[in-house]
Amino acid sequence: MITCPYCFARVAENRIMFRCSGGRGGCEARADEVLGRHRGGVPPALPPVFSVRRPGRRASCPECGRETSRRACPECHSRLAAEYCANPGKIVALVGAKGSGKSTYIAVLLHELMNRVGAELDASLTPCDDRTIERYRQEFARPLYGEHSLLRATQSAVTDLNRDPLVYLLTRTIRGRLRTRAESLTLVLFDTAGEDLRSRDVSELHLRYLRAADAVIFLVDPLELPGARAALNGTALARSGGLDDDPDSDPLNVITRVTELLRQSRGPLTVPVAVALSKIDALRPSLARQSALHRARVPSGALDLDDREAVHEQVLALLEEWQAGVVGRYLRQNYTDHALFGLSALGAVPEVESVGTGGIRPYRVEDPLLWLLYRFKMLDGVRG
Repeated sequence: MITCPYCFARVAENRIMFRCSGGRGGCEARADEVLGRHRGGVPPALPPVFSVRRPGRRASCPECGRETSRRACPECHSRLAAEYCANPGKIVALVGAKGSGKSTYIAVLLHELMNRVGAELDASLTPCDDRTIERYRQEFARPLYGEHSLLRATQSAVTDLNRDPLVYLLTRTIRGRLRTRAESLTLVLFDTAGEDLRSRDVSELHLRYLRAADAVIFLVDPLELPGARAALNGTALARSGGLDDDPDSDPLNVITRVTELLRQSRGPLTVPVAVALSKIDALRPSLARQSALHRARVPSGALDLDDREAVHEQVLALLEEWQAGVVGRYLRQNYTDHALFGLSALGAVPEVESVGTGGIRPYRVEDPLLWLLYRFKMLDGVRG
């Protein structure tokens, strides 16, 4: 079985369809009503899709006879990359309250995986489709890294119907004593707006997205926790509290809604959940000198389990100190496998509309993903 990374339907491999390559001698383009309904817009004009009895790497179109390697999901007709079908891997869902910095986190995390962290892990990160390439370049990389502008807030899927997820294949070379093997993780990032989790218009899409996930990363903006504001000053204090009257900014509300969508039976959920305090840079000056959140992660190509536990306990203590300890208790009651993190995508409080003068200096943005790689047995854990 393969999970389509666009409509999140579970598809048996023998049901995968193909799309005619078209062009000279091929089928003419025609309106694809199925893909149009999925995207919520005008049906695009594309060569037709067709099914075969035993899907392989290539198939011949029954209308024109031309061979094609373009695979398609039978439910939504989105293109399925050959690399994705061969290595379906794991799907990681990213969810965050309104204003938690999801778009910035995505941009910086992907940049780090393509560069510094990718080199450390001997891993490659490759986009699975042209829409991912274009969307990352236009909406994330160009404004943030090219123009040093802050990214716009995630629009609701109700108003932004053409927003596709970013789909990447993270492949890591793992060298063992007896053999070397490649392990893959499918990273499907669908930056969910807070209001989408309670919108009837898009709840079915989010339900499929979340239930297809092998893990969930929650982003929590600590600047919106009233108990943390006593530790803020200057620009950070001025930027906090703007969403006090918005229930979509409450991290517990978001986590509770997602838990309700995920739950299909009684008892704690087994899906691994990472809950990360974003924008932790604004609070680090107020932390004790010995705090684990003052330490940068030491690159080693493995997960430092001592460091991981120290950060978890520090974040748990901070939530209690900020009168938000209910978040930790709720996670413990509803998830068998969860971990807490503190990170900063930018590394410093930004200006009104641009990155701070020091540039982009990410702090521990990769920590949640490294923990998940460890849980998926794609990364070793070490102590001492």
